Amino acid sequence: MVIYYWLLAMFKERVLKIVSKIPKGKVSTYKEIAKKIGKPKAFRAVGNILNKNYDINKSIPCHRVVKSDGRIGGYAAGTKKKKLLLQKEGVKICPERSRRIKNNKIDLSKYLWKI
Repeated sequence: MVIYYWLLAMFKERVLKIVSKIPKGKVSTYKEIAKKIGKPKAFRAVGNILNKNYDINKSIPCHRVVKSDGRIGGYAAGTKKKKLLLQKEGVKICPERSRRIKNNKIDLSKYLWKI
């Protein structure tokens, strides 16, 4: 059991370290971060770690991590706040509309940070 918690702590530490390096005006994806850590199928675990990150000093810019299709995705403080933070940093968010889905997308070819 101790080994499990140790591995989980190491994974969390690696996720937060990578996310802390994403510069203003750029984004990364949950999937890219998982790949960088060497666990390409762990993108949901990356999202869960970021959702539970209550960084008081705001040194971990969780709002700069989006879905691999460019949609904004979730955020612990709400998607409206995530959108505002990204726009404040210069990331252009385009509305995407379909019959069932109303979401916002980011042009990853322009804003994706190459890890």
